[in-house]
Amino acid sequence: MPRYSRVFRRFLVSYLIILIIPSIAGYMSYQTAINVTESVSIENGVTQLQKSKELLERRMAEVEGFTRQLAINQDLGILMNENGTGSQANVYGIWKMMKDVLTFGQTNDFLKQFYVYLSNYDVVLTPGSAYFRPEHYYESYHYPGMPYEEWKSGVLETTHRSEIMALRPFMENKTETSVVTYMQSLPLDSFNGASPAVAVVLIDQKMITDPLSGLTDRYGGWIHIADGNGHTVGLRGADEEEVTALAMDRDFDGGKLSQFYEEDLVITIKSDTTGWVYRAGIPKAALMESANQIKFISWTVTGIALFVGLIVGLLLSYRNSAPIIRIIGVMKEQFGPGQEEGAHRNEFDFLHGNIAQMLTQHKRLESEVVRQAPLVRDAFFKRLLAGEFQTRDEIIAAAVQSNAGLNGDVGYVGILQVNGYPLLDNVEVLNELNAARLILKQALIDSGSSVRMTDTGSDKIVFLFAFPDLEGASGLGKEEVAKTLESVSRRAFEEFRISVTVVLGGLFQTITEVSQSYEQAKGTLDVAVHQNRKELTWFEDTRHESATYHYPLELELRLIGTVRAGELDEARRILASIVSQNTEQRELSYEMKGQLAGEMKGTFLKLLDQKVFMEAESFEETKNRIIAIQPSEPLEVIQKELDGVMETLCEVVRSRKNDSHMRTIEAIKAYVQSVYGDSALTLYRVAEQVERPEKYISQLFKEVTGVNLSDYLENVRMEHASILLKHEALTVDEIAAKVGYNSSHSFRRAFKRVTGVSPSVFRQSALDG
Repeated sequence: MPRYSRVFRRFLVSYLIILIIPSIAGYMSYQTAINVTESVSIENGVTQLQKSKELLERRMAEVEGFTRQLAINQDLGILMNENGTGSQANVYGIWKMMKDVLTFGQTNDFLKQFYVYLSNYDVVLTPGSAYFRPEHYYESYHYPGMPYEEWKSGVLETTHRSEIMALRPFMENKTETSVVTYMQSLPLDSFNGASPAVAVVLIDQKMITDPLSGLTDRYGGWIHIADGNGHTVGLRGADEEEVTALAMDRDFDGGKLSQFYEEDLVITIKSDTTGWVYRAGIPKAALMESANQIKFISWTVTGIALFVGLIVGLLLSYRNSAPIIRIIGVMKEQFGPGQEEGAHRNEFDFLHGNIAQMLTQHKRLESEVVRQAPLVRDAFFKRLLAGEFQTRDEIIAAAVQSNAGLNGDVGYVGILQVNGYPLLDNVEVLNELNAARLILKQALIDSGSSVRMTDTGSDKIVFLFAFPDLEGASGLGKEEVAKTLESVSRRAFEEFRISVTVVLGGLFQTITEVSQSYEQAKGTLDVAVHQNRKELTWFEDTRHESATYHYPLELELRLIGTVRAGELDEARRILASIVSQNTEQRELSYEMKGQLAGEMKGTFLKLLDQKVFMEAESFEETKNRIIAIQPSEPLEVIQKELDGVMETLCEVVRSRKNDSHMRTIEAIKAYVQSVYGDSALTLYRVAEQVERPEKYISQLFKEVTGVNLSDYLENVRMEHASILLKHEALTVDEIAAKVGYNSSHSFRRAFKRVTGVSPSVFRQSALDG
């Protein structure tokens, strides 16, 4: 253990106490919820059994009512009082009686199978048949194990008063079942050993237990119904032996409403009307399903919370105690044992000193960031002048990153050179030039114009005026630039005796042409210095014969880069500026024009060496087209030919990009078609499959197909769902799972959103069609 582990333990104990307090409250709430859920579940079971009992008793009351209706039936009364001896049987009366009793079984399932025995005729009447010999009836409908004589003497020839024969096997046309037999002698006041007639109702066990099936079907339990003597009337979901063993068990209280016995909740209800005992056994696991879910979720969440809380407590305890332990260790090492008071004082000083040092360093860092900001902006400006950016979007992104706003897309680039310092070979001269540049920069700032500037060499300042639109730049903007620069030149000379030469390049109409305007300004400065001009000199005001053409390396590289990127418009602007520089601002000799044409042809032949162009079908044709350009032709004609070449090359680049995009789209579609049934299919998995970023494929799919990838996936799923609805005998839930939906409700909403109708309506219309 660490020397100062008691600090760690104190932190840990405090976190554990904070963790345990809500856990105790949560446990109490959980226990209450479990008890309430358990009591509600038991109450629901009792209520359901009670309602089923009441329903069954109403059915049995209807059976008793049936016998009472028979007792007052006039036709039956006539038959019972007739002398049935002899050969003259009252066939019409028997037929009419059969017709009367036939209707009784249509109102109650318990009355579907019954018969009436007339002792004077020795006939058994059933709905639809008359058996003048009871033994013929008993051949088809009898109790296995009960001889005919026993049946006749115990059932037909005995007086009964609403008697019920317990559940026993019964054969019905060679089909075995189990029935409860209800017997009533007619008339109702028969008390002697025999009665004129007996009504017997055979109640199938299934009809008795069906009203209670809700308990067995829902919970998977069992039902037992016994009469007042303990004889089984109905049994479902259990064996007779199991029920008997339950009743004989001393641990089981037969008079208790509800009790847990082994793994079941046993509910017992006794009927005050019939004396029957209704007993239901419900598996505890099924009954307590909701409570078990609460229990599982509660214990899982509590366990995870305690584990995470313990881990967090350990980490926080270590994190909070470690600095204190380290500080105390340093203090002990510095002052030695027994110096706690001095250690505590030194500890405060230590913390105070380090915090003060951190604040000082933070302020120094902020100051350094502020100091470096102009350098970052200056670096951006120099890259812009050098033409290192290929697209307008790249320039805008770099300007935002360096916080160097340009205020517009059109304007002028100029150069301001300090005169009188031809030699820059000593420190004093350099110091003077440094001071002069600072004065000139401040004068430009004080002029109130929005200008960006940077140094180029010891005696030059490059500046840039930008305007929002072309009209402003070529009109009032040009006048403002001229007025500002003349004011700065005049002030520098009058106040500091600094003589300057100021020149301006041509108008750039997009920020990608800034480097071109800068090149024009450099050429104009050469002319102004050579001609010793003192006034402001514009690029368009200079035109001179030059022994060399203007085609610098950086301009050639920019032209190559823009063509390789497929930026046709930008490439045309660069080519136009090259031609303009060498035709409008220079007077080249015939030989120089031919040399320039050859250089430009060489540039495009270099481009053809790129793999993307060498593999193109138009490679040979384009190459021959370039070679066929004659240097003796006017530069305007050569420009037109090269424009056509650039258009062909940029089309190759765009075609390659489109082919690549289409291959990616086809790969996405093929993958979606193969795994549309996976409900876990996400944009991340699609991106992983095609090896592209998620944002890229999302934007690309929308641009190429015009629909979102998520909408395409939904449409694919609905197409397959439509096929399944038409041709497969599957449920809607099964189809939803097959096409990648976890919820049939979500599938139905999506199907109706896409097709306009619900799945069931769609299937029906397909069947009708």
